[in-house]
Amino acid sequence: MTNETPAVLQLLPALISGGVERGTVDIAAALVKDGFRAYVASAGGSASAKLLHELNQAGAKHIDLPLGGKMPWQIASNAHAIQKIVIEHKIDIIHARSRAPAWAGYKAWQKLRAKNMPVHFITTFHGTYNMGGGLWGKFKRNYNRVMTLGERVIAISEFIKKHMQKEYQVADDKITVIPRGIDMVRFDPYRVSDERSIKLLRSWHAPEHMPLILLPGRFTRWKGQMFLLDALAQIKDQNWFCVMMGSDHGHSKYRDEVAARVTALGLEGRVRLMPDCDDMPAAYRVADVVVCPSQDPEAFGRVPVEAQAMGRLIVASNHGGAAETIIAAPDKNFTGWLFSPHDKEECAEAIKDALNTTDEARRSIGARGMGHVAANFTKQNMCEATLALYNQLLSEVRDEQQAA
Repeated sequence: MTNETPAVLQLLPALISGGVERGTVDIAAALVKDGFRAYVASAGGSASAKLLHELNQAGAKHIDLPLGGKMPWQIASNAHAIQKIVIEHKIDIIHARSRAPAWAGYKAWQKLRAKNMPVHFITTFHGTYNMGGGLWGKFKRNYNRVMTLGERVIAISEFIKKHMQKEYQVADDKITVIPRGIDMVRFDPYRVSDERSIKLLRSWHAPEHMPLILLPGRFTRWKGQMFLLDALAQIKDQNWFCVMMGSDHGHSKYRDEVAARVTALGLEGRVRLMPDCDDMPAAYRVADVVVCPSQDPEAFGRVPVEAQAMGRLIVASNHGGAAETIIAAPDKNFTGWLFSPHDKEECAEAIKDALNTTDEARRSIGARGMGHVAANFTKQNMCEATLALYNQLLSEVRDEQQAA
């Protein structure tokens, strides 16, 4: 509300672990560092302790609000609560990062603007938000469209920008593309000790002196675990050991299917299924090849970026965010390999090429990947671009007030 110390309120369902939540905390910390007041409203929860601690350490404030509620009465209740928060804390910008919170934030913003309160509303479009067909698809499309109703809409990749324009006809000048950014201090191969690496390899029971292929990602069909197994079955003659690592979020049926496929393909002893890892930098450091075989396009995809930051060889499906974040062979400055998303033979050949890369070439590719990420996909870049957008909105308000 055009205070000397402007305030931003970010809205999301909860502060559980995830890319949206990580970005929210990073932006809050950057806001405080830049002289803003930063607020985050979410349901919090016991799983949020680590991120809540980071918020507090950064000087931001968390406000408990059950923003995950999707029912009309829950959204109405949350909209009323957001209005009170905006007035009490003199919020200048409401930034919604998920659909249910966005509906509550949008309705609050409409009512506040009707009272001539100079508060802004922006959104970040984080995914394709699958719609399906029929009546349900029409309902989902209408529900999803709230992410396009901000005065400005942040797209996390060019792929998402094109999706928004195709599906929701969002004007080009309303969209700002701000790729997600990673912490280059955390994802620095030279900061991962041998002790951390050895501990992780032992927990995986990984054989020594065998190239390690890593697929990080939750166990869900579209992440491509089954696809990768079929590709690996075509290069059994190669020397490799594969770790598929991620949570099944309590849905073990698909994980059991993956385990059964390992047996059916005769890959026992060469593929290990592991739970989530709390030391991802170490996981990347011990990998020789990282594979991201997503069958549906990733909105951005952190795995290819994190792998490159760690100097690893990356092989990924050629769609979505990965097509933007990897410089693919045969470009002379290539940082990884891309394959047609549903072509198992092409995937197998790309993995084979990566496995057979010489040590000298591996170092060169890794160095190029690290430089590519440092130039384009850092947390600092993401925060600076987001704060520039906030400041642009605030300056427009000041210009309007001076002209009045």
